[in-house]
Amino acid sequence: MPKNNNNNRNREGMSLEEAGRKGGEATAKNHDKEFYEEIGRKGGEATAENHDKDFYEKIGKKGGEATAENHDRDFYEKIGQKGGEATAKNHDKEFYEEIGQKGGEARANQRNDGSNGKMSKAEAGRKGGEARARQMKEED
Repeated sequence: MPKNNNNNRNREGMSLEEAGRKGGEATAKNHDKEFYEEIGRKGGEATAENHDKDFYEKIGKKGGEATAENHDRDFYEKIGQKGGEATAKNHDKEFYEEIGQKGGEARANQRNDGSNGKMSKAEAGRKGGEARARQMKEED
């Protein structure tokens, strides 16, 4: 039998993947949700200290492209509906009035800038949120 490559197997003949999985399982048994939240927060802070806005824009774009390649229109409709439902549960009428006003101002500013009058993302979001809020009221 050929000698195991140390990069792929440890002394017990376990693959790195298996060793990592076992280590992760052992860690999960010994730590709670707060532990993972804390290490996630620390990791996020360290990343923020070492990277600029361009870094986040690039990884966001890559993530968005990967998501778009792997999901269809139904996926986006479902997550949009879930987001609308969560927003409707967590916000009141004043919230929708405020974001509606901001969206309206943005739309007016676009038209004043010589835009073609298409609906802005802010206005589309406002209209979608308002429609979802009306739907939630009707269901109650």
